[in-house]
Amino acid sequence: MGVEVSRLSNGLTVATETLPSLESVALGAWVKSGARNERDEEHGMAHLLEHMAFKGTKRRTAFEIASEIENVGGEINAATSVETTSYYARVLSDDVPLAVDILADILQESEFDPEELEREQHVILQEIGAAHDTPDDIVFDRFTETAFRHQTIGRSILGTPETVKSFTSKQLHNFIQRQYAAERMVIVAAGDIKHDNFVREVERQLGGFRAKAESNIPQYAQYVGGDFREDRDLMDAQIVLGFEGRAYHVRDFYASQVLSMILGGGMSSRLFQEVREKRGLCYSVYAFHWGFSDTGIFGVHAATGQSDIAKLVPVIIDELQKAGENIMQEELDRARAQYRAGLIMSAESPASRASQIARQLLLFGRPIAKEELMERLAALTVERLTDLSSRLFSTKPTLTAVGPVGTLAPYEAILDSLAGPQTTARKLAV
Repeated sequence: MGVEVSRLSNGLTVATETLPSLESVALGAWVKSGARNERDEEHGMAHLLEHMAFKGTKRRTAFEIASEIENVGGEINAATSVETTSYYARVLSDDVPLAVDILADILQESEFDPEELEREQHVILQEIGAAHDTPDDIVFDRFTETAFRHQTIGRSILGTPETVKSFTSKQLHNFIQRQYAAERMVIVAAGDIKHDNFVREVERQLGGFRAKAESNIPQYAQYVGGDFREDRDLMDAQIVLGFEGRAYHVRDFYASQVLSMILGGGMSSRLFQEVREKRGLCYSVYAFHWGFSDTGIFGVHAATGQSDIAKLVPVIIDELQKAGENIMQEELDRARAQYRAGLIMSAESPASRASQIARQLLLFGRPIAKEELMERLAALTVERLTDLSSRLFSTKPTLTAVGPVGTLAPYEAILDSLAGPQTTARKLAV
């Protein structure tokens, strides 16, 4: 039957997809509000709010929230991203009304008890400390901070110890009042679900949810680029090299996704073969492309020992520049097959499918059929990908490195090397 979509009188979007042969349902509420919707003094609040979701409502204690869902063998959780926050559950189909009731209770009646808040603030301070002590986490935090300097989109989702400790229950309530409303939410279920029954249940629980939130359009993102290095006494170095990417809505978004697969999406990718297999310069290397509503970022992450840093970056840059000169048809076909397989495999997981439908509704206002995505992939050509490569990798780079990075070439030398594809190794010699 595909995805069925209904809209309640208050503007809340409700969508379902029935997946044959399943006896369970993945369902949740996705809110178009994340870390970049925070004000300056609210850094980390969206993430703290996600943590506090299960700490008690007017009807349920924290223990009752957990025990009620687990008494029927279900699971419940939440997640915060740059642009969205989600609250989701997985239950057997007979227990969908209970899951909807608990999710609605959390969204509408959370107490944010001061004692619970103080405990959870302490937990998040530990989380911040753990992230700082994990080089392959902190290098990505520094990467987005450098790429989007002094902007909410570039800030760590966790916040800082100072901001997290400063938050009060009143501030959390105010954030929800300002950000959460039916027009900015979607409720999605995938699995053994009947659309009309689900819509009636959501209407009963959330039909009275406020229709509109205070207008708070996030600051328009401006890619800046730049250089960040932190010399640490570690066995290996974490390096991320990135460039301005493409937003979800623009023509080159899917081409950028496929290009990241060709360059570093698996063991047959260019970077893995050249950097790891042929030269042994690192133990991990991959490419990625992250899309946002108004921008994106394309990057390469590598982890290597101190002795190979000086040789690693020139090889990576050479591979990026070669992509602007030639991409083979077999590489494009392989990447398309990977993308297609990923879509099909994720559709076989109700949780992944519900999340995918929710993201599409929030971004595009409608679910995107698999066939439409396949058509977009089929329209890609090697000429278009080489043209995209030459444009992507001519933007100002973002370089972040954590670890024993003293032999890494100066940022100005890397800038210079990107302007001359044939002499990278010589230009970056240290």
